[in-house]
Amino acid sequence: MTERILVVNPGAGSTKAAVYEGADEALRGSITHTDVELAAYTGQPVLQQLPLRIAALEHWLSTHGRSESEWSAVVARGGLLRPLESGAYRVTDAMLADLRAAGRGEHAANLGAFIARELAVRAACPALVADPVSVDELADVARVSGLAGLERESLSHALNAKAVARRQADAMGRRYEELRLIVAHLGSGISVSAHVNGRMVDVNNSREEGPFSADRCGGLPVLALLKRAITEGWSPGDAERHVFREGGIYSYLGTRDLAVVVERAATDAETRRILDAMLYQIKKEVGAMAAVLDGHVDALLLTGGMANAAAITEPLAQQLSWVAPVSVYPGEDELRSLAEAAQRVLRGESELLTY
Repeated sequence: MTERILVVNPGAGSTKAAVYEGADEALRGSITHTDVELAAYTGQPVLQQLPLRIAALEHWLSTHGRSESEWSAVVARGGLLRPLESGAYRVTDAMLADLRAAGRGEHAANLGAFIARELAVRAACPALVADPVSVDELADVARVSGLAGLERESLSHALNAKAVARRQADAMGRRYEELRLIVAHLGSGISVSAHVNGRMVDVNNSREEGPFSADRCGGLPVLALLKRAITEGWSPGDAERHVFREGGIYSYLGTRDLAVVVERAATDAETRRILDAMLYQIKKEVGAMAAVLDGHVDALLLTGGMANAAAITEPLAQQLSWVAPVSVYPGEDELRSLAEAAQRVLRGESELLTY
């Protein structure tokens, strides 16, 4: 019997959803939550939005003639969970308790497991999350930061990185577990990861390391940052805003829109300088991951939203061809990636893990 999988990906201002019948996408949509709707939850934990999100999703499914009892599985994007191995995880009470406590931060993705559990109960089917941002397969040596008591954390675009790594393996007629890969996810945040034997053994945490991006600072000069924070009296909230939401390209050029930046760069020298600096930092991070893999790299993959822009991928592919053959996987098809993870479980190709 063909599997029918409901896929849910909650974001800050929308809930993306899709229905997969076997390998085919039968339905896809993005449910927008208006500023007026979300304003009612300002200052509250993100989980307060759960009734709004479920009601909107139910309405969307009903509008498209979908029954709440037809699913073989419901799979959602995982939130800011404890460090865990890559894979698909059953939604458990322990997982929901951790997301409710939000010990690693508030994020719309924390809603995913709750939505999956609610809709899966009605359909009497498994509720899953797959490859959340907290996937942690770092080599022990990669955890050492340089300051005792402060370890490096693995928070990355693991879902997309793992998915495109598997697609590359298929394209090469080999198993993912056999390959040595570098995956550069180029999105609103940039995470560059090294993969060996099916494990992501190193990756920059895009919240605080690596290349700057649209509005994230990436790695910064630490002493200069501390001095500025002290001089200007930053609160913890100020610090997070400066480095995570108002840094990067936005801090220099006043826009987060890459298309605007690329267009401006053709005629404006300062815009060109900042764009070139971002590409320069991406190259540096790829070079670092090549060193992690001892220079033995089977393929370099460029993916994420920025990978739709030839002005980004073409110079990177040309200048990084010495590392390995370069493949481009534009966008970050998280819905498809989640569906594929659920399919592997339903078909017995991978184990359903317990959180």
